[in-house]
Amino acid sequence: MDPHKRSATIEVMARDETVAGGGRFDTDRDGYAAMRKFASGWPHRVWAIEGCQGIGRHIANRLLADGEQVVDVPPKLSARARVFATGQGRKTDATDARSIALVGTRMAGLRPLVNDEQLALLRILVDRRRSLGEDHTRMVSQLHQLLLELIPGGAKKSLSAAQAKALLATVRPRDAVGKARRPVAAELIGDLERVYRRSKEADKELSGWSSPRSRYCRQSHLGDRDGSRPRTRTGHCRALRAVCAVDQAPSTPSVGLPQCPGCAWCR
Repeated sequence: MDPHKRSATIEVMARDETVAGGGRFDTDRDGYAAMRKFASGWPHRVWAIEGCQGIGRHIANRLLADGEQVVDVPPKLSARARVFATGQGRKTDATDARSIALVGTRMAGLRPLVNDEQLALLRILVDRRRSLGEDHTRMVSQLHQLLLELIPGGAKKSLSAAQAKALLATVRPRDAVGKARRPVAAELIGDLERVYRRSKEADKELSGWSSPRSRYCRQSHLGDRDGSRPRTRTGHCRALRAVCAVDQAPSTPSVGLPQCPGCAWCR
């Protein structure tokens, strides 16, 4: 399947790479029902979807909820298959669907998707925390630029909202441009303070899920500090790594994420 926001193009391919059918379907309720009805003619089927952690996530989750088998096809693999199969890299929905089907048929070890509701919830929380961090970085950069134009030399590199507010209180511009720039900086400081509050709330919520006593960690068999159970990497930290795509050494904590006090990964 070549997924998009409003449509999905599929191609049915047998083990011997014989094309048995295909079509383009909308991703709304009626289009999804029509696609599943079309695929019901092949009872022993596996859905190979490109970018299950990206644009294909919405359709992959719906198929998982309906009991379908789904594997994730990395975009790099489908791009290579498209180039080698056609001799050029032209992208159309039909050629993309065929290249994805070829990868799903030829490649072994593609990652199967599982319907893990708790992991999906954790992904939502981590994505929200990441977006708050990106907002913080953007606002601080804009604030540095404004303060540099209001104050000779600007502000120091590590700037907090309270420090920026104290600096801005000492500025009394006399020109029209400076008078227009100062309220913009004050508004950015207010937005930055709100981001701080939301980040603390997000960290608190994530810490609740990452606690060794939380439901997710208990079901993931996290080890205890007293050694009553072996410590493993199968707990929430592994889930956070999968969600955030963080590839760091065990001794390096994940940046911007709450750390678990009871598992070997955060030890």
